[in-house]
Amino acid sequence: MHSLAASHSQPLAIRQAPGPYLLPGPPPAPVVPSNARIHATVPIATACLACRTKHLKCNGQRPCSRCISFDCECVYVASRRGYKGPRRAPGGIPKKRKAVPVPSSASPPSSSPSSATIHVLPAVSIGPDTSLIALNPSIVFSVSGPASPFILQSPPLDPLNLATYPTYINPFEALNYPFSPLCSQIFPPPDRYIDSFYHHFYSTHPFVLPQDYLLPLAKDAGIEPLIAAMRWVGSLYIDTGSTCVRLFEEAYRLIYDLASPKDGFLVQAMLVLIIGLDGNRERDKVKEILANVQHTSLQIGLNTRLFASLNGRSIPILEESWRRIWWDLYVVDATIAGVHRTSNFLLYDIPADVALPCEEYQYLSGQIPLPRYLEDMDSCDLNDNREFSSFAYRIQCARNLGKLMRLPISRAQDKNVAKIETFLANWQLHLPASKRDTLYKDGELDEMMFQAFMMAHAISILLHQPFSQLDTSPTRDINACAPNTPAASSDAFNSHTKHTIHAANEITMLITHRVPQLSHTHFFSYMVTLASTIHLSVWSLAFVPHNDDGIRQKIRLNVGALENFSRVWPAAAHLCGQVKGIAQEVYRIKKQQYLPPQFWIDFPRKR
Repeated sequence: MHSLAASHSQPLAIRQAPGPYLLPGPPPAPVVPSNARIHATVPIATACLACRTKHLKCNGQRPCSRCISFDCECVYVASRRGYKGPRRAPGGIPKKRKAVPVPSSASPPSSSPSSATIHVLPAVSIGPDTSLIALNPSIVFSVSGPASPFILQSPPLDPLNLATYPTYINPFEALNYPFSPLCSQIFPPPDRYIDSFYHHFYSTHPFVLPQDYLLPLAKDAGIEPLIAAMRWVGSLYIDTGSTCVRLFEEAYRLIYDLASPKDGFLVQAMLVLIIGLDGNRERDKVKEILANVQHTSLQIGLNTRLFASLNGRSIPILEESWRRIWWDLYVVDATIAGVHRTSNFLLYDIPADVALPCEEYQYLSGQIPLPRYLEDMDSCDLNDNREFSSFAYRIQCARNLGKLMRLPISRAQDKNVAKIETFLANWQLHLPASKRDTLYKDGELDEMMFQAFMMAHAISILLHQPFSQLDTSPTRDINACAPNTPAASSDAFNSHTKHTIHAANEITMLITHRVPQLSHTHFFSYMVTLASTIHLSVWSLAFVPHNDDGIRQKIRLNVGALENFSRVWPAAAHLCGQVKGIAQEVYRIKKQQYLPPQFWIDFPRKR
């Protein structure tokens, strides 16, 4: 296996595109040369030999406009339609028409008149570096004028339904005309694994380009590892067994291929792989790839403000994607450190001046606003009503987790507990009104705020549980987040116990949102398990009866959520089994405590 720790000669990896990337977006206004003539093409009775050989439209003139454009001989032959004679030569060898030679130069001679038939293509620019034409017989225009880039458009099609697009061919390829290979892949065929990735997984970690913007790059050299990683994660929702294994092996091979450029796309591929592997309980691989992706990110300067502008190709949505990959890597690094306690959140100590991500609807639409920065967020005072994106508030929670992990927390240093609690309280108190819920006004899920609240409540449990009066010994076998520090049980809860129980209840309440559980990140299953350890600890208290309906319903709700996650993520299945096993044991012990003494059961009744 190749290592990604090899030295790199440049501090920033700047990848140059082979040509202009035609990303979908708002349709530009049609631009046509001022001296061009646009008129409808009428059907013709015959076509010249050159156009007929290449199966292209011919205007029937002598010479036709296409032959004039390419400065070739325009020859008309009599139609053989209706001829019933022999179709083969006497020797049994088929007769072949001699093709009329066409020029192979990169552009038509400037001396000849420029006249060509252009078929309308929605939102596709026809320019010097682009040679894609959609042949749609129902919409045909003949354009005559100087040879210059121009754009023609028809009403936009549904970008998410590729079946609605007409058949695309490249007539310049048939004419031996040089063209960019990227252009023939602007509309690649549908891929069910990519569709599954965007439908199920994308909203939980939205750092890859939106689907409409990534499709034009699908065959670009350098993003193949990313496409392979996305296909593997997408397959987890619809396939099992050998297919998923094969797709993972392909993604892993491409990521560690020395020929793969070390750039932002490679970092995105590695992060997709890390998240998928963590959900599959591949802790060792997660640890290995996480170390590699951290090194690669710092090597190419992903943590710097300049990276997005230097590598964004002057495309705002691509620059936004580079900002998002750094911050999502930051959040995932924090989450893995918190739930597994096998790493120390390395990126927390790395200086970074990357701009904050925008709102999700802005990213999906490609309407990227001017970016803001962490210093803007930190400098907001009580009189400032500026609102930041949900992604930005999620980043703040990850930073609070980093502060908790860096401060020594012990009974002798209770002031540090108060300090972290102040950060948590300030985060929630200063949320704008639109960010105080995990749902938008229309009822749709705001996954970024969902994860932010999820992390905030988990941090509160990690902070207060060691000082609470909850006995965690019944849940010591659950390998989740909570440290197993035994404490005396009591019905007089102190403030730490109240904070811990409140945070666990809040995590459980997040399950009640009427959205599919699999629309959340799989890291939520760890938080649900953490809340379950608190519920089980409360249930094990001596004064809590074995049939306490409130506690039992909360545990059932958590188990149901874990079972839903188990349909895709083996890690959730493992945690679900642990929670159910401990719950059954606690119930058995509690039930025995409330049974009448054996002495009275065996004592004979008086008749």
